[in-house]
This record gives sequence, structure tokens and C-alpha cells, in this order.
Amino acid sequence: MRIISIVKYAFIVIGFSMLVGTFYSYKNTQDFLKDVLTTEGTVVELVHSRSSNSTIYRPVVEFKTQGGTIVEFASSSGSNPPSYSKGEMVEVLYQQSAPDHAQINDFFSLWGASIILGGMGSIFFLMGFLIILFGSLKNKKKEYLRKNGIPINAKFQSVEINDSLSMNGRNPYQICAQWKNPSTSEIHLFNSENIWFDPTDHINNDEIIVLIEKDNPKKYYVDTSFLPKVAG
Repeated sequence: MRIISIVKYAFIVIGFSMLVGTFYSYKNTQDFLKDVLTTEGTVVELVHSRSSNSTIYRPVVEFKTQGGTIVEFASSSGSNPPSYSKGEMVEVLYQQSAPDHAQINDFFSLWGASIILGGMGSIFFLMGFLIILFGSLKNKKKEYLRKNGIPINAKFQSVEINDSLSMNGRNPYQICAQWKNPSTSEIHLFNSENIWFDPTDHINNDEIIVLIEKDNPKKYYVDTSFLPKVAG
């Protein structure tokens, strides 16, 4: 549980940091575009680099400034297959005070960093937020049933390992119980919250208290308050 708590806040921090980076990347591009000069350049080379088991090709462009200086720069963005070919003419944007920081005038070269950072930041932030939201709603439901739920005695069935969840190679346990509704004669099955130790030796009764919502046994909380607390 402590790991889950760390992960959710780590996602929030990472996502927020990326979104801040997105803002500065977007602002830097906007500032760059305010006073750029436009000229034509030529792709003189395609440099390649390996990333995540794939090869990325970035164009190297040569152009002449208004002052007659020949400048060569490598594009900040690359692709596979390459977006440009050697000898291809491209439109170049540059600032007179810093021609070495020129950019090819295409959407991804200018805005690619902002899009990638913004997308990844949104995903991380949203994941962290949803984990926190889910935990909050779950705790509210638990507190509501603790205060307003109708206690019933369900028959203890077994302790099962929850294979659908794993943390550091470990799976949590769940206490399973069942109850026959005297009003409908329906059998209801209940599973406790995840327990990160084997509770078998601490279950001394054949019955487990379950708190159910009035007229809706599908909303329930298995009372595990009789179990010892795990040392922090």
C-alpha cells in the first residue's frame, strides 16, 4: 500500500513537471517565431542515431544568412523513415542574432517537443489523479458502509490469492465468504479488500461480519478489523 501511495504521487509530480516543461517549450517556440527571418536551405546530410531499438534520421541543413554567412544545423526532430532526402530544398527559420539555432519550417520541428511532453505529461498526471480519485471514492464507500451498513453474519469460505494484482512479485490475499439472503433465498458471495499478508491463522470463527447497503447486498464491505495491523 505504501508503494501504491508513492507511485500515485510520483505520477502526479512527473506529469506536472512535464506539463510545466510543455508550457516553457511552447513559449520558447512562440518567442522564437516573433522575429524570425525566412530563407531556403539544402539538406546536405542525414545523421542517424539509435533509440529504443530503432534508427532515427535527422536532416542536416545548410543555408545562407542575409549577411552572407553559411550556417549548418541539425534538425531537433527526426523520423524513420526520414522525412527529407539529401539535396532537398527546405524553408528555414532563423533569428539574426542566433542563426545557429535555426529550425526547419515544419510543424513537428517547431511543435514536436511540446506535443510529446504535453501528451506524456497529461498521461502521467491523469493516471496519478485517477489513482487518487479511485482511492478516495473507495474510502468514502467504506466509511459510508461502516456507519450506515447493515451487519450480517456471512459464512467464511476460504482465503484466496488475488492473482489479478501483483506488487514486487507478491500477490495480496482476500477473505471469501457467502451469505444466503433470507428474503430472497439468493446466495451472495463476498470478497474482502486486498490483504498483504496471509490472514488464515487469524480467522478463528466460521462467520465473518459483512456490512451491506440496505436492500442492495451487492454493495458491501467485509469487516477485517479483527486482523492484526501490519507494522509500518
